[in-house]
Amino acid sequence: QVHLVESGGGLVQTGGSLRLSCAASGRAFSAYYMAWFRQPPGKEREFVACINRSGGEPRYADSVEARFAISRDNVQNTVYLQMNSLKPEDTAVYYCAADLELLASCRTRPSEYDYWGQGTQVAVSS
Repeated sequence: QVHLVESGGGLVQTGGSLRLSCAASGRAFSAYYMAWFRQPPGKEREFVACINRSGGEPRYADSVEARFAISRDNVQNTVYLQMNSLKPEDTAVYYCAADLELLASCRTRPSEYDYWGQGTQVAVSS
């Protein structure tokens, strides 16, 4: 069992920055791939970024490439999402997720992830 708790969301103006954190407990954190997804109001949950078990080979959605950065600390059992140059369309509930499959790279579909946090709200004002 893996328990994930996100934090760091809030209200920010266009162009601002936020850093989300996701603290994990339970099974060995370094054993699973981690990802961030988001769900904008009235829309489906969508992929944002993912990272492999050692912290390398990040993948990003086109909409956040070059603005967001995912990282992880396998000592602190935490994954981060640094969000810069925020836009109103980044407004969403952000979720972290854990994937226990042994794969060559991290995956991008919500259905492929085994554990989820409760989410943290990010709102970007224009």
